[in-house]
This record gives sequence, structure tokens and C-alpha cells, in this order.
Amino acid sequence: MESKTRFSILYFLLALLILITLQRTYFMPHVQNVTYSEFRELVDEKKVYDLVVAPDVIRGKMKEGAVDIISRMRNDPELKEEFLKMTEEGHDFTTVRMEDPELIKVLQENNIPYAAQKENIWLTAILFWVVPLLLLFAFWGFILNRMKAGPGGGLMTIGKSKAKVYMEDETKITFEDIAGVDEAQEELKEIIEFLRTPGRFQALGGSIPKGVLLVGSPGCGKTLLAKAVAGEAKVPFFSLSGSDFVEMFVGVGAARVRDLFAQAQLKAPCMIFIDELDALGKARGVSPVAGGHDEREQTLNQLLSEMDGFDTKKGVIIMAATNRPEILDPALLRPGRFDRHILVDRPDLKGRKDIFKVHSRKVKLAEDVDLEVLARRTPGMVGADIANVVNEAALLAARKGKKAAEMEDFEGAIDRVLGGLEKKSRLINQKEKEIVATHETGHAVIASTMPTGDPVHKISIIPRGISALGYTLQLPTEDRYLMTKSELLDRLATLLGGRAAEELMFGETSTGAQNDLYRATDIARRMVKEYGMSNLGPLTFERERRPLFLPDMMQPSSSDYSPETAKKIDEEVNRIVMETYEKVKNILEAKREVLEKVSGLLLEKEILEGEELKKLLS
Repeated sequence: MESKTRFSILYFLLALLILITLQRTYFMPHVQNVTYSEFRELVDEKKVYDLVVAPDVIRGKMKEGAVDIISRMRNDPELKEEFLKMTEEGHDFTTVRMEDPELIKVLQENNIPYAAQKENIWLTAILFWVVPLLLLFAFWGFILNRMKAGPGGGLMTIGKSKAKVYMEDETKITFEDIAGVDEAQEELKEIIEFLRTPGRFQALGGSIPKGVLLVGSPGCGKTLLAKAVAGEAKVPFFSLSGSDFVEMFVGVGAARVRDLFAQAQLKAPCMIFIDELDALGKARGVSPVAGGHDEREQTLNQLLSEMDGFDTKKGVIIMAATNRPEILDPALLRPGRFDRHILVDRPDLKGRKDIFKVHSRKVKLAEDVDLEVLARRTPGMVGADIANVVNEAALLAARKGKKAAEMEDFEGAIDRVLGGLEKKSRLINQKEKEIVATHETGHAVIASTMPTGDPVHKISIIPRGISALGYTLQLPTEDRYLMTKSELLDRLATLLGGRAAEELMFGETSTGAQNDLYRATDIARRMVKEYGMSNLGPLTFERERRPLFLPDMMQPSSSDYSPETAKKIDEEVNRIVMETYEKVKNILEAKREVLEKVSGLLLEKEILEGEELKKLLS
């Protein structure tokens, strides 16, 4: 890239000041200013020579003894001391010229040589007229350049597209850098073939889809997948976000859309990728503000018009990504626009193992690192999470001075990503430690007792994150996409195991079970309201549109059932939770000896895992 040198006016002024100082100090002679009366006295005494008579000033040189005359006329005996460091003979002087008709006559009578100097009109005009104009033009040129090439494009380019363009040799990402999205890769191979050899498809009369919409959770690799398509096809890649179109000025978004498609037509075959399409393509007429967002809707209308207007035969493919497909405008999703939807889902067990292989290429791994176990330990994680785990493991190994990342480093990295930073310095009194150890052991005992419970992999009472004083980690044996009623009840029982253990061992409960109770109540309420797994029958009472790929942080604002039904729902939720809680208490009472033994050992070691934990729980 061509380097840009920033020019500061302060540097210019500083250089000019230094130049003037050097010129006055080393290059300009020392000139004595004298009054005209002193000059006439020096002429009368014949103490000057080499005079130059200009229209405004008279310059010349002094002879020996001239300084004595000047000091006598000024009545300043110390004046001569100022000239001790310089030679009096030949010292330069200057004076302001006055109207003196007798001056020339006196100079001739005293045989003092002189010369006339004509005033330079051109130099005066240049200094007083041309130079200011040049400075003014330079200033305006500087301002215009700043407006054109300022941060974010500048004012003069506000209607230009802000897309980053990656040429064929700049997009170095290929399908070898991606794992865990095999189905999405298969779907996109057709797009790659069209970009490589468009004539093969046109010969049969078929047309490639104009737009491809990648849908999936954050961090699944949608943006990376789009770059890989461009890298595999070896075509230019226009990348920008949906928010890059919208500005504070009306009409700017539509202008940028037009400019984007115009640039793409010139570089065809190429690919346009719009990340976070929901920022631009939100359904029209759903804005909470009266009248909606006119600028965003105009931009969306222009995008729809451009997608209808351009011809895919020229080899321009539009690809977009979003994690909120349910709020997109239906006009974007109809055939002829984004007519191909590709799901980039969370990776399964095999996909997570492949992602670990990709991200661990540049990390030195020890022989004990088992990627299969790591993949089983990270259910629900997406590619970005796994990349973070690998990086954290490498950092932990480097912090300990190891030459390679070992399995314990990966275990610690997973714990850090899931639970937060370990806080061994947090001081907890002995009573609280006993409560935390009993609480976590209660979770582990119930999880190992439930028929469909996941095996317990690790118990820890070392504080992590903001508020977690301990945690129980279960290791699923396989990925699950459906949950039966018995599995939900077993998961509910595991969540209530900690609080039940506290009540059984200490006769009272603590605030440590707050998150467990929240999750347990949520499971029971979903069983009643959404899954039809209650005495109310196979009915669902949940009609709110939930985000497909983002956690639902909004509480339902309204309901479609009567207050009597709401009361029955609350009663059913309460019944499911209380019955499960009583069941859990009975199990722990029967296994009180195991509960006391494991909690005591956990209190001593702080962490229990592996085969030792399995033997204790069995």
C-alpha cells in the first residue's frame, strides 16, 4: 500500500523559525540603525562610504571613529562597548531617507561614493498580492483534500460505497480454513462453479440464484464462509456491513447502494457480501417510532430495486449474513432476490473436532491432547468459541513456561471460557466453603443417579467469574437435538440437587441456588406453556415470536389466554417443581453417606475429576 505522510503546520512554522534564526545569526551582517541627523554628521565628517541610496532607506559602511561620533551625539559613552566584538571599520549601517535636496551635493563635495537603487515594483507586487493568493489557494486545496480523504471517506465521498474490496490474490481464505459446516459448503459449491465457469450454466438456459442468505448463530462462521467462497472462486470480494449504508444525511444510503452495484458491475465476475443484513433489511413499517425510519426504508427500497435490475449473467453474486432472519422484510426473501437460504448451524461433535484441528494447526500440542475429548467437552460451542479456547490454552501454556500446550491447559481454557477467570485469591470463610462443597456435591450425586443424566466430569469449589463460587461440569456423551419429558425432569432434578443438599445437611438454604432455581423454573414453565408436558394436556400457550439464533431477553408482553388459565399454568409449574424437589430430597437422604464423603473430600482438595470422581459417585 502507498504510504501517506501527514503534514503538520506546526512543523512548518518551527522549520521557518529555525531558518530565520540561522539567517539572522550566521548569514545576515550586523547592521546598526542610525538617525538621519547622525547620518548627516557622519557625512560631514567623511566617516561613511559605499552608500546605496534607495527611495526609502540609505545603506552604507562606517569608517573608523564613526561609533565615537554616534556615541557623542547620543551622549552615551557606553555605546561603543556594544561594538567591541566587531570591527568598527566597515561596519554596516542603515537609516531612513528624508527629503534632503542638499544630500547629493554634500556627498559630491566630500568625495563620498554613492549609488542609486531603483525600487523593485514586481517584487512588491509578488510579495503583497501573488503570495497571499497562493497561500489562500493552498489553504483551500488542503481543506478540500481533507474533505475528500478524511476519516470514513470524507464529506465529498459521502455518497460513495464504503465496501472493502479484496482482489483475487488478497482473499487467501479457502474451504481448508473452515470446518464444521459441511452442508453449507456443499450448498455453496454451486455458487463457486458459477463464478468460475458461468458459461456452463448459461448454455443450459439456467440462471444462478441472485442472492444467497447465510443464517445462523453468532460465531458460526458466516463471514468466514463468504470469504472462503470468494477465495475458492478467485474473484473480487466486496465486504461491508448493513450499518455502512445508513448515515445522518437523507439519501446517502440509497446513493451508496447504487455506487456499490455500479462498482461490482465493473469488476464482474465478483461477489458482494453484506454482513448483519438485519441492520438494513428490517421489515418496513415495524418501527416503534411514528412514521418509521424513512432513510433506512429508502435504502432498503434501493437495494430491492438494484437486485431486480442487475443481470446475473454478468457474474455478480450477492451474499448476506444475519442471525435475525425472522425480522427481515419479506420482499428481500422472495425468489429473484435472496432466494437461497443456507443454514450455518452450530457444529456437532465431529464438526467441533474438525474445528479444533483447524485452529490448533499453529499451536504446538503435547502428546496427551485428545481432540475427541475436547470436542465432547464443548457442546453448544461455535467456531469462535473453540478458537478462543485454543488461544487461551496456548496462553496458559506459555504463562507456565511450557514448550507445548497440554491437556490440562485446554481443560483450564474451557473452564475459563465457560465459567470465567479463576479467583484463588478470593477469601471465603470455612462455613461458606462447606455450603458450596455440599451444594456442588448435591448436583453431582443427583446427576449420577438420574437415568438420562450426563456423566459428571468435574466438581470445583474454586470461585470463577463474577459470582460463581463453584461449579459442577457434566460431559455429554452425544449431541442431542430433542428432549423427552423424562430427560427434562432429570435435568430439572439435577438443578434442584444443590439446594436440596443444603437443606438436608444444614437445615436451611442459602442464596447460592438463585441461578439454579431460575433455570429450573424456566424448564418447568416451558414444559407447561410450550411443550404440552403437563396435566393441562397437549396445549401450547406460547405465541410470541422468539429470536431464532439469539437468546430471548424480552419477557412476554401479552398473553392469549384467560386469567383462569394463567392460574392453572402457575399451579402446574409449581406442582412439577415441588414434586421433583421432594424426589431429589429423598434420593439425597438415601445417599447421605456418599454426599458427606464426597463433599468432605471436595472441601479438602477443592477440585475432583476423572476416575476418582466416578468411583466416589458410584
